[in-house]
Amino acid sequence: ESDTASEISFQFNKHKKTPSIGSHSSDMASVSSVSGSVLSVYSGDFGSVDAQGTVEFALDYDEKNREFQIHVSQCKDLAVVDEKKGRSDPYVKTYLLPDKARMGKRKTSVKKRTVNPIYNEVLRYKIEKMVLLIQKLNLSVWHNDPLGRNSFLGEIEIDLASWDWSNRKLNWYMLKPRSLSAVNGVDHRGVMNLSIKYVPPGSLGPKNPPSGEVHIWVKDVKDLLQLRPSGVDSFVKCYVLPDTSKKSYQKTRVIKRDTNPVFNHTIVYDGFHTEDLKDACVELTVWDHEKLTNHFLGGIRLGLGTGLSYGISVDWMDSTQEEVAFWQEMMSAANEWIDGLLPLRSL
Repeated sequence: ESDTASEISFQFNKHKKTPSIGSHSSDMASVSSVSGSVLSVYSGDFGSVDAQGTVEFALDYDEKNREFQIHVSQCKDLAVVDEKKGRSDPYVKTYLLPDKARMGKRKTSVKKRTVNPIYNEVLRYKIEKMVLLIQKLNLSVWHNDPLGRNSFLGEIEIDLASWDWSNRKLNWYMLKPRSLSAVNGVDHRGVMNLSIKYVPPGSLGPKNPPSGEVHIWVKDVKDLLQLRPSGVDSFVKCYVLPDTSKKSYQKTRVIKRDTNPVFNHTIVYDGFHTEDLKDACVELTVWDHEKLTNHFLGGIRLGLGTGLSYGISVDWMDSTQEEVAFWQEMMSAANEWIDGLLPLRSL
């Protein structure tokens, strides 16, 4: 599939699979490699520069090629990042929100040693017009640091539903400080209703079950984002991180045209040693299904949120307080279903 909720962070070098329906297993203690992370809109921001200056750009939609085009012309009077050398190395970056996971970022080239960069570049998105009209364009300017310590210089956000598409001229816009909603992650994506339980090995009788099991009962989701006028065709995808192989992958059926889908789907993962619970993370993500590609709607990560997995630092061990409390309650109440109502979030 063309979508991915989190880039591969671990791979296991051993797998076991039981013949039971709906059951996938992995040797959770065997870890072989690390790579990758998921970046946010403001990833890499190490600067403390006040936003200033203006950016000139034009928007257009090419009906023939079904392409959204952003003509980035230039910027003026940007903030100076390196005051000693009096320099900034700016570039422009764009996202379509809230669907940034699917559409990804676009960015211009970097112009060195200038606060008045000239780009004359076109950033392009292949996207249907009706989907575009329920997005927001986030255009931001950044100083590029060779060590990756990039500094935020300002942004402009445009609601494309109210944009005048007859206006194809270049216009100047004041760069603003980042929006508090984006910084704090305040974007309501819906709520997942689910239950989980852990069945320790041998807890139901001699060698029953032969290995520990985590049961995940996905009941329903409320108030999903609607990315197109016809509604949302949603499904839930599940991985047990750090295993992102096909042996870990499970998904529900697709529920069509419903922002409050009822799944009532149970997933069972075996091969769990009790000590693995502190190092593993159950990632549940909700997607809007389309023929060519799927749109990320939101997700949750159930784990201890320590930032570590088997002693290795990982970006996906980032559970919120609610998610951590939910996981801890499951760990402390063997063989009992634990009910939860958790908000979906960007991952």
